[in-house]
Amino acid sequence: MPQRDYEHQERRRSRPSQEEYSSRRVQASRSKKRRPSAGRTASFVLLYVAGVIGASVLLACVGWILAGDVLALNKEQKEATITISNEDSFGDVVDMLKDEGLIEYKWLFRLFSAVSGGSDKVTMGTYTLNTDMDYSALLNGMSANSATKAEVTVTITEGMNLSQIFELMEERGVATAENLNEQAANYDYAFDFLQDIPLGDANRLEGFLYPDTYQFYTPHNTIYAINKMLVRFDEIYDETMRAQVADSGYSLREILTIASLIERETDGEDQAKIASVIYNRLNNPNAGTQGYLQIDATLVYLNGGKQPTEADKAIDSPYNTYKYKGLPPAPIANPGKTAIQAALNPESTDYFYYALGDDGKHHFFEGYDQMQAFLATQELYS
Repeated sequence: MPQRDYEHQERRRSRPSQEEYSSRRVQASRSKKRRPSAGRTASFVLLYVAGVIGASVLLACVGWILAGDVLALNKEQKEATITISNEDSFGDVVDMLKDEGLIEYKWLFRLFSAVSGGSDKVTMGTYTLNTDMDYSALLNGMSANSATKAEVTVTITEGMNLSQIFELMEERGVATAENLNEQAANYDYAFDFLQDIPLGDANRLEGFLYPDTYQFYTPHNTIYAINKMLVRFDEIYDETMRAQVADSGYSLREILTIASLIERETDGEDQAKIASVIYNRLNNPNAGTQGYLQIDATLVYLNGGKQPTEADKAIDSPYNTYKYKGLPPAPIANPGKTAIQAALNPESTDYFYYALGDDGKHHFFEGYDQMQAFLATQELYS
C-alpha cells in the first residue's frame, strides 16, 4: 500500500465519529454547568465560618454560665444553714442547695457529684455553707470531717435512759442512734469505772452518760460524743464520791442503779426518803415487801415508757422488780448528782412504802395497811 494512502487511513481512524463528537460536546456542556461560580463559593464559605463562630460563641457563653455555677464565680454573697437528716436522700440535699440559692443547676450538680464521687461524702448533720463555695467545696462542706459543721446544744435531762439520749442526739444531727449504740457497745473507753463491765452491749454505759448541757458538732465523731458525756461523769465522780461508794458496801454500778430508781420515781425533795425505802427493802428481805423493790419505774423501763399496768408485773425480765428480788442488773436511767447523793446518803427511816397523793406529793408509810388506808382517801386511786 502506498505510504500516502496509509497515512490517510490512519487520520480517518483517529478522527472521532459524529456520535462521539456529539457526546463529548454534551459532557463538556454539563461540566461547565456543574462548576460553581467563584462568588457562590465565597458566600458559602463565609456562611459556614459565621455558623462555626456563632456556635462557638454560643457554646462558650453556655460553658461560661455553667462554669460560673460549678466554680462559684460572680455569685451574690449569701450564707445558709443546711440540715440533713438520716432520712434525706441526695436528691433532697440537692433541692435544699437549690432552694437556698447555693447552686443554680441541679442536673449539673448531680452530674458533677456522680463523676467526682462527692455524693458519697455527704452525711447527716447541720452545715453552714455560702455562695463562695464551689461544687467541690459544697460537697466537702457536707461531709463528716467538714470544717463547716455547725454546733448544736443538746440538753440531757436527769432520768433519761440511753435510748432516749441517743434518739435525741440523732434528732439534733449529732450522730445516728445506730452508730451511737454500736460505739457504746463495742468501744473500750479509757475510764476505770467501766473496766469491769464487759463489751458487747450498749446498755453497759447506762447510768454513766451524765445529764448536762453539751455542745456537739453536727455531725460529731461518735466516739468523741459519747466520751464527752463520760468525761463529765468522771468530773462528778470525784475523790469524795469515790470514798463514799467504797464505804457503802455497794459497787458504783449498784449505787447508780439505786440512783436511777430514785431519779425515775421522783424529781422532788423527797429523794433521800425514797432512797431509805429502797434500802429498807433491800436490807430487810423478811419484812415489808419480802425483798421485792416493787418500783413502777422498772415496769416503765420494760414497757417502752407507758403507764404501767397489772399485766406488766408479769413481764419476765430481771429488771422487773415485782417479779425478781433485789436490784435490777444495771441502771434504768442516767441519774443526776442529787439522785446519786441521795443513793449514797439515804435518810434513816422505818418506811417500807410510799404513794403519790392527790396533792402531787409522795406520802410514806411503815406498813402496807397504812398505805392502803391512805389510798382509799385519794381520788387519784378511786
